[in-house]
Amino acid sequence: MSYPQPRTQLRTHVVENQPPPLEFVNAYEQDTVLREAVEREGGAWANDNLMALGGKVFDPEWIEKANLANRIVPELRRFNRFGQRVDTVEFHPSWHDIMGLAFEHEVHALPWRANRSGSHVARGAAEILFSQLECGVLCPVDITYGIVPMIRKQPELAKVWEPLMISKEYDSRQIPHWEKKGISMAFTSTEKQGGSDIRRNSTFATPTGQPGPGNEYLLTGHKWFCSAAGADIIFVVAQTEKGPGCFLVPRWLPDGTRNPISLERLKDKLGNKSNASTELEFEGTHGWLIGEEGRGIPTVMEFMLHTRFGCALIPTGMMRLSLTQAIHHTRNRTAFQRRLVDQPLMRNVLADLAIESEAATTMMMRIARAFDASVSDERERAFGRISVAVAKYWVNKRIVPFVHECLETHGGPGYIEESVMPRVYRESPIHGIWEGPGNVISLDILRAFRKEPLSGEVFFEELELVRGQDARLDATIDECRALVYDDHMPELRARYLAERMAIAIQAATLIRTAPNYVADAFCMTRLGDEGGKAYGTLPMSVDFDAIIQRAYPG
Repeated sequence: MSYPQPRTQLRTHVVENQPPPLEFVNAYEQDTVLREAVEREGGAWANDNLMALGGKVFDPEWIEKANLANRIVPELRRFNRFGQRVDTVEFHPSWHDIMGLAFEHEVHALPWRANRSGSHVARGAAEILFSQLECGVLCPVDITYGIVPMIRKQPELAKVWEPLMISKEYDSRQIPHWEKKGISMAFTSTEKQGGSDIRRNSTFATPTGQPGPGNEYLLTGHKWFCSAAGADIIFVVAQTEKGPGCFLVPRWLPDGTRNPISLERLKDKLGNKSNASTELEFEGTHGWLIGEEGRGIPTVMEFMLHTRFGCALIPTGMMRLSLTQAIHHTRNRTAFQRRLVDQPLMRNVLADLAIESEAATTMMMRIARAFDASVSDERERAFGRISVAVAKYWVNKRIVPFVHECLETHGGPGYIEESVMPRVYRESPIHGIWEGPGNVISLDILRAFRKEPLSGEVFFEELELVRGQDARLDATIDECRALVYDDHMPELRARYLAERMAIAIQAATLIRTAPNYVADAFCMTRLGDEGGKAYGTLPMSVDFDAIIQRAYPG
């Protein structure tokens, strides 16, 4: 919390050389890289919405709401005082306020509401901004975003649920959905015995009458992780007679009674504290089938195409927040008669971090454009399919050391809970786990090459657009081609391939869009051998001042 006019003249000393709180700065207005990307990729029509959202990120009132939502964690209420099951999660009011803010700015549904070119770009930018305020609410927000295109394949269900799913009005009341102004979604697939192996799931769905898409089933079994336990509808993967299927499971049944969903306990997670993740059991629980029996895995993959996008956007936003905090701190604190930002080694660290952040942002906005174009362009759809997996893998491998390095620029104060940095640090690993950890994502990239040859074709086409502009990138493109087509993509090399593909697409995007001093610094250190393994090891030829000024003008 920010306190007005604190006393600096204390009994034994004067408090000085302390940076002011980072407040009342518009996170969108001061992010040159993001604004350029939104303009370039076709989302500038949403600038008013993005500017309004950007004004909330460093608003002390909203910062305090984010702190409260994470400090006063959700509580599970399994029974009421009469011993009757209610299976309810109670949140601090700040959680609901922040959810309402996400709905107001359409982070959950902008492409499905706007229905115009650039919608995924605009939503992607909004998610990058929102993740700088609070990340927990983005779990139900992203699930809602991912379910809409899937449910549209089941028109009779979409007619009932979609208007509430894409509503701008968040409704926190725990009442039947038909009495609400808007609803949120949860997702659960994982079981104790299977993890990512959906085919080992034991939760079983039996039709109440005629089987098939859109029809009612009864589910029996358990789930080990259910994200966003306070949501109105749970998207569930369960076995059927023909194999895995996907079901919409509402909290309330058409007759006004509670669907028998037993919340067993809330997970005590490392981070993501504001968001309630639960273990649950189904005992004759009612659900409605989406798609065909036995086609659950393709249905889930369509859903995850969008939620993995979110799992790369959020750490991109956390990079931006951490970098902004680091530059702000070092500009406002001195040591040895100089500002920290003017110290040569600190300039090296900040510039290196700024390059990494810009590479992530430009890559994600290019992928967002592919999502927009995929409606009518099969090649862009294929590019988005493979590149979002590449981005999800790599940005999440970079985020933890990135946040750690930014925290370190603050010294000891960055390690104290009153700073935002510990919360960001605890949050940073989670999106590398959600929607597939590193091994799963790397193998999925291999499957895309094998089962969708067009994905590989368009990915390399994107890289070839800048062939000849940097010899190091040319060599990396050739290396990736050899791994895919000459070495027959051995699984043991899947992570290495994912990493090289990510760095290559980042380099290609920067060469096309960024100033030369950014693109050159990235290529010489990420593709060449002129940098070290840690941040802050850029060579002396880099234009440190220009990079830092571009990252955070001031």
